[in-house]
Amino acid sequence: MSQGEAAGRGAAKPQDQGWAWMVLLAAVVLQGLTLGFPSCIGIFFTDLQHEFQASKSETSLFPSIMVAVLHGGGPLCSILVKRFGCRFVVMLGGLLSGLGMVSSSFCMSISQLYLTAGLITGLGSCFSFQAGVTVLGYYFVRWRTLANAVASTGVSLGFTLWPLLSQFLLDEMGWRNTFLIFGGILLNCCVCGAIMRPIQLASGSLPQSAKPEEEPGSRAEEAQLSNGASPHHPKLQQHTKRTKCFPVLQKYLAFDIFCQNKGYQIYTIGVTWMMMGFALPHVYLVPYATHNGVEERKAALLISIIGFINIFIRPLTGLLSGHRVFTGRRIYLFSLAVLLCGLSNFICVISAEFSVLILYCVILSIAMSGIGALVFQVLMDVVEMDRFSSALGLFTILESTTLLIGPPLTGLLVDITSDFHYVFYTSSFFLISAALFMGLSFCALEKKNKSTEASKAPLDNPSRYQYSEMLAEPKAVSQSRPEVEYITSI
Repeated sequence: MSQGEAAGRGAAKPQDQGWAWMVLLAAVVLQGLTLGFPSCIGIFFTDLQHEFQASKSETSLFPSIMVAVLHGGGPLCSILVKRFGCRFVVMLGGLLSGLGMVSSSFCMSISQLYLTAGLITGLGSCFSFQAGVTVLGYYFVRWRTLANAVASTGVSLGFTLWPLLSQFLLDEMGWRNTFLIFGGILLNCCVCGAIMRPIQLASGSLPQSAKPEEEPGSRAEEAQLSNGASPHHPKLQQHTKRTKCFPVLQKYLAFDIFCQNKGYQIYTIGVTWMMMGFALPHVYLVPYATHNGVEERKAALLISIIGFINIFIRPLTGLLSGHRVFTGRRIYLFSLAVLLCGLSNFICVISAEFSVLILYCVILSIAMSGIGALVFQVLMDVVEMDRFSSALGLFTILESTTLLIGPPLTGLLVDITSDFHYVFYTSSFFLISAALFMGLSFCALEKKNKSTEASKAPLDNPSRYQYSEMLAEPKAVSQSRPEVEYITSI
């Protein structure tokens, strides 16, 4: 049963008031439980490495799989939401997350951990988080921007609390019992999902469905049938399968936008490259600190400091970037934040003293706040909103690929050299090069667009964004309710 069908059967719930605020509270908790959870995995790095006699590369693959699946499972989550509704998918995700962590407590090899905590828990977190974000679009209209901003604070709360809880439980009970308890905690996603009951929209808020577009290839198929070809002919059946497959790929993975929209192409390549180094400090900061003599409790506090500062800086960054002065220029703010994130890594190379690492965490958290607040806003700037969902699908698939391979490759480098400094050298290389690539490329694209416009007659309706390069054929803006989208967060 789809979300719309489920909504029709639910009791009437007013939007932007009443139960909507309970749903928002549940969304905050969901983001803390799902997106905040991977931040604590680095605390178990040394224990897991000793337990399974694994290399740094093998051990780092476990959190890499979890984060990659969490980010890259969006298209599958979107299909499930459209089929079964947000409430079901959130609860299914909570069940999978809890099951994965409970199973992880009984693992006897690192490869089993890849399947349980990496794949199962990562997929469950993806379902719960992204369906939880989607349901806010049904419960909020007037206050939708505020609701999404408030919900994102759950990520920062998770970053703050998960490491502290993890270190306490690890000291008291060991990693196996800690993972067992984590399974019970993640089952609370099911409670959050139960709160997100289907909403019955007002009759006037849903326009009549537009006539569905004719699928590509359907005319060719009709022509063959009219010429006497049998519908069971092997070639016709093969052609039918291909023509039905292409619209699905175009809907969830926007390859056509990637080929035609230079702004989207540059941004997607830049962020994908950036992700090779973005997650490295989160995985290796705690092992690096303990390796250099910092107490385990203090090392765990470093991650919490990053999360605590994010609680305050991320909303401020979002408000600042929303000012009309930065319209069309948010990509440069984003590139600046990525550049600062890359440069901050050199602080760890200078010294591994706890006071220096605190300074590093403060600067890193400020840069992370800018990246997290702008990453999807910039994507909305370069892509038409009626294709945003499909553009986001390809975007998350590509970034999840580099999130998967970045930490293990860096861990292999550390295994070979026995020097943790290469973690921060590698992270800085990818972040700084990505920032320069995006900033300079968009600057060149903007100059090219200006020179092109200057050589032509002025348009009546110029592009809203200076660096946008939209598709050649504009489409009518849909006034329907927000479609189910798969959204990730950094």
